[in-house]
Amino acid sequence: MDNQGKKILVVEDDQFLREFYQELLQAEGYFIDVAPDGEAGFTKIKGNAYDLILLDLMLPKKDGVQILRDLKAGGGKPKNTAIVVLTNLGQDMVIKECFDLGADGYLIKSALNPDQVLQEVKSYLEKTS
Repeated sequence: MDNQGKKILVVEDDQFLREFYQELLQAEGYFIDVAPDGEAGFTKIKGNAYDLILLDLMLPKKDGVQILRDLKAGGGKPKNTAIVVLTNLGQDMVIKECFDLGADGYLIKSALNPDQVLQEVKSYLEKTS
């Protein structure tokens, strides 16, 4: 599958992780946009079309769950966009709420190596295309 032209938004406040995901995914040919906090992320989601959004839950200004709530309140997430929650929280209640609000999946950050992150990204992108 051709990765060219696939747009991914990484909403992650940890600079190291944000740059890590950006470099990892750009090396695969994806177009990467980043947001360091929830407000910037929400603005970008509303103003741009993405194939995939990697959304951290613990964010300054607006957390990932609130972004999902706001998207749902505004008519739902953008069409043909997969939203995958990035978290180190393994709390079932939070993850269930994210799914109820329209998330397509979740990745436990601490449990994944770079190859696994790429594999997950590819599988979610294939579902939306």
